Amino acid sequence: MEAAERSIVDGHPYHPCCRSRPGFTVADQLAFAPEHGADVALELLALPARRALAVGAWPASLRDDRGGTLLPVHPWQAREVLPGLGFTPTGRTLSAAPLMSVRTLAPLDGGPHLKTSLSLRMTSAVRDISGGSVRNAPAISALLEHVVAPLDGSLRITRNLAAAAALVDGEPCADLAAIVRESPAAGLRPGERVVPLAALAAHPLKTEDPAAWLGVFARLTWPPLLTLWDGGVALEAHGQNLLLVLDLGDRPVRLVYRDLNDVRVSPERLARRARLGGPTPNAPVTGHVISDDPVVLRRKLLGSLVGSAFGGLVSGFGGGDRQVEDRLWRVIAAEARRAAAELLHDPADRRALLEEPLPVKALTLMRLDGRPAGDEWTEVPNPLA
Repeated sequence: MEAAERSIVDGHPYHPCCRSRPGFTVADQLAFAPEHGADVALELLALPARRALAVGAWPASLRDDRGGTLLPVHPWQAREVLPGLGFTPTGRTLSAAPLMSVRTLAPLDGGPHLKTSLSLRMTSAVRDISGGSVRNAPAISALLEHVVAPLDGSLRITRNLAAAAALVDGEPCADLAAIVRESPAAGLRPGERVVPLAALAAHPLKTEDPAAWLGVFARLTWPPLLTLWDGGVALEAHGQNLLLVLDLGDRPVRLVYRDLNDVRVSPERLARRARLGGPTPNAPVTGHVISDDPVVLRRKLLGSLVGSAFGGLVSGFGGGDRQVEDRLWRVIAAEARRAAAELLHDPADRRALLEEPLPVKALTLMRLDGRPAGDEWTEVPNPLA
């Protein structure tokens, strides 16, 4: 799986500065960026109980002899941020392979993945981890596990197992925090492999009939993601967060979704779904993930799934041939119409999916407008229309 993550040398399809990481020197790029293949030595910062906020089942392997929290810190963060916060590195490290997001890493000795704070602006946001995200990590994980349970195993959520942050002046520090997350490879059966969709877009599978393969993938993908959207959970299902389990013949088997911090949850829709017999939410989720605004939910799912995940696969299989790409989009659109007719209760959602312009993040504007990091949106023609 790590090899697939490192095979991606292009970045976001809507961002011409996709590999721009302000704050990294050339040496930092070579040392820390996944596409250059180097492993990373995470600093393990020892935090006594009075200086740590920890939630969930913090791993025993990340505790010191006195039971204190060992917080994984990215080496760039340890070099640039630790000195200004009054913390002293211990010299104890953990070797890990950087994944697509740069700041999430897979320990070389196996086990859960580690999402670390990295106070750089990459794509659209500064990649720290707020105190709210630390406190919310187990709750959002439990909620998503609950709502995907009725989906018959077509979609698995990589659970947030624990989260922690250093306390600075009594408050969790967004620059020194980490989330321990289940690996997407957990639960694989013999002969199966899991790859991010971005890797499949960059290195298309060798198949005699891309349209048939995409049809199978679309039939696997639309029902669970539209069911969740209709019921109150919009996933940010772009090519980095959405992964695909393949069998020995490279046929799609099931989906895996990772990185729960940027989903959007609608309490209003969850309550409606519960009244109709769906799963009743049982986890107290708070913070920026909460929104009942239908526009916010549509942007979150459609901009990522259609614009990035499906768009990347069509581009990869099509190879620049517009006639081939049009044929592939027709296959995807047919499956979308079929699933939407059955699963989407709100006619406005069906129109947003199948008729209206596609919302996508205006990433170049977000980088150049000089405003604080945050989402700006634009619209492009909808390939499903």
